[in-house]
Amino acid sequence: MAVKYFRTNEIIYMKPTLLILAAGMGSRYGGLKQLDPLGPSGETILDYSVYDAIRAGFGKVVFIIRHEIEKEFRAFFDGRFGNRIKVEYVFQELSNLPGGFKAPASRTKPWGTAHAMLMARDVISEPFVVINADDFYGAGAFSLMANFFKAAIGSSERTYALAGYKVKNTLSEFGGVSRGVCEVNEEGYLKTVTETHHIRRNETGAIGTDAADGTWVTLDAETLVSMNTWAFGPEIFNDIDALLVDFLQKRGQEEKSEFYIPTIADALIASGEARFRVIPTDEQWFGVTYIEDRPTAVDSIRRLTSKGIYPENLWK
Repeated sequence: MAVKYFRTNEIIYMKPTLLILAAGMGSRYGGLKQLDPLGPSGETILDYSVYDAIRAGFGKVVFIIRHEIEKEFRAFFDGRFGNRIKVEYVFQELSNLPGGFKAPASRTKPWGTAHAMLMARDVISEPFVVINADDFYGAGAFSLMANFFKAAIGSSERTYALAGYKVKNTLSEFGGVSRGVCEVNEEGYLKTVTETHHIRRNETGAIGTDAADGTWVTLDAETLVSMNTWAFGPEIFNDIDALLVDFLQKRGQEEKSEFYIPTIADALIASGEARFRVIPTDEQWFGVTYIEDRPTAVDSIRRLTSKGIYPENLWK
């Protein structure tokens, strides 16, 4: 498959797009955490991601939301960024499936992150980075992704990337978190990524999770994990579409099955169609997985602001 961006014969640079997964309903958080004001002038975590993307040279932001939160979401973000970056909206709904497939009548759970990505195929024709709306990634992560795209110009390889966070920098004090645990080869490319749930520190301070049989599995603190910071070219939508059909044929009648971005990566790696550069970052994550995380997030933003990393008012 020809890669529109990476195999161009002209040395050009297309400003990348930031694709934000913001369709979640915040059931554990107790409300729309995407819109929770945490910064000194009412900024959300999402505001800081957009701000960092603009500084790194991104030219457009696409929000993936649901129709049921559209009014509230647009009321908050329409016109918020001025003319600093172009803004578009797309919608993830249970009914947005390839022809012939229907969601089970009893299903309420979204189809997952890869399905959400596919909703943006008609508005993205340039390289893009996908992130979560409720995670703070740090300015360095966006610069790493932008530099990856610049370095890839003219490459004959179909290569994508993800930012690899140290698992010790991605934990919540108030419960387990889900992360994509990465296995990386000696050249720095992804071998596999395993969606792993309920990662936490135990009573001894060790980091790990529970195996299927309930036994504790320790993770090295330096283990690289995915925080859904993936860099793709627009041709990836064709792969997602094909793999979604396969997923729906096998698991489409399950009430809680999810079609994850790591599923796409693993399939492309296994087939040899693409490779993924894992770009390590020392950035410290924080987020609002749980409502108890909120004071920590507020304090973290306050410290970053006091250091001059961010202004008191991002959009003034």
